[in-house]
Amino acid sequence: MLIGIPKEIKRDEYRVSLLPVGAEELTRAGHRVLIEAGAGAGSGLSDDEYVRHGAEVVTTAEEVYGRAEMIIKVKEPQPGECRLLRPGQIVFTYFHLAADRKLTEDLLRSGAVAVAYETLRDNQGRLPLLTPMSEVAGRMSIQEGAKYLERPQMGRGILLGGVPGVEPAHITILGGGVVGANAAKIAAGFRANIGLLDINMDRLRYLDDIMPPNVTVLFSDRETVRQQLQRADLVIGSVLVPGAKAPRLIEREDLKLMKPGSVIIDVAIDQGGCVATSRPTTHSNPTFLVDDVLHYCVTNMPGAVGRTSTYALCNVTLPWALQIANRGLAAAAETLPPVARAINLFDGEVTNQAVAETFGMKYNAKFENLHQEN
Repeated sequence: MLIGIPKEIKRDEYRVSLLPVGAEELTRAGHRVLIEAGAGAGSGLSDDEYVRHGAEVVTTAEEVYGRAEMIIKVKEPQPGECRLLRPGQIVFTYFHLAADRKLTEDLLRSGAVAVAYETLRDNQGRLPLLTPMSEVAGRMSIQEGAKYLERPQMGRGILLGGVPGVEPAHITILGGGVVGANAAKIAAGFRANIGLLDINMDRLRYLDDIMPPNVTVLFSDRETVRQQLQRADLVIGSVLVPGAKAPRLIEREDLKLMKPGSVIIDVAIDQGGCVATSRPTTHSNPTFLVDDVLHYCVTNMPGAVGRTSTYALCNVTLPWALQIANRGLAAAAETLPPVARAINLFDGEVTNQAVAETFGMKYNAKFENLHQEN
């Protein structure tokens, strides 16, 4: 299979979807790898390294898209990239389609096959290609929150851990999954007080067992959320429904409960956000104020730490890319249920039920019977 690695063009995105060693593994398996010149630069990887590991470097994205049978990316295709896609071409990347109707429609028109990292779910219900970036985003959310709580950044002027004689910050984390758990661990290390909310009692019992004493786990309902908002200096939105739009947990009127200068980090923004007042932002212009509450809603948080994120991502994506390349997509989907679950769009139709329901589109259950464990 001819595999293409374009340079990421989303603003402030520094990751690359394949390491040089990944190019070597693919070429050793009999495949060819095209990489756009400079694609690895944001992660400190040179074109020469890719060439030494068997890749062919080409000068334009048009050549990558025009020749490759499978495109491996990090972020969803941007409008200019969608126009380069062709029917039947496999695109293996993060899509988060339920948060973007236009992207979904553009991809459907292209006829490309959307194989989404974020819905590749194993038979234990885990999301192996989403997990490492959720770990990065969860840990980053605390360091970003700490920065934006500083007064020059329009925050309250709060030090997360306080000092002797001064109370530490209170951090509310909505969602106890991978993002929330990683955020709580880092926040606990800062000696802040943390309220960690979730609706899954089994998950709460587990978190209660493993978290340090300054993390209090709470069942999430509207009243508890409101109580936490009144106390919070920093709120981390970390809820996830795989493949679907994020549930809204904070309404516009809830902001009135919060202290002026408090900060919201909406990590769920990739899936539409869990705060009514959230809107996508970039690393270049990451924040905005609503009712004196500072919002941080960057849609590609891990992109800022490109080198760490690239290695973490490629460690988990390469084995699946090899499976698809070695078997072909149809055979991979037939024999590997996680691959079948990852196919969101196929032959101009929506094959992910959550995406179809979000936009009221027709759902093609072509891969549904392949979702079950063989």
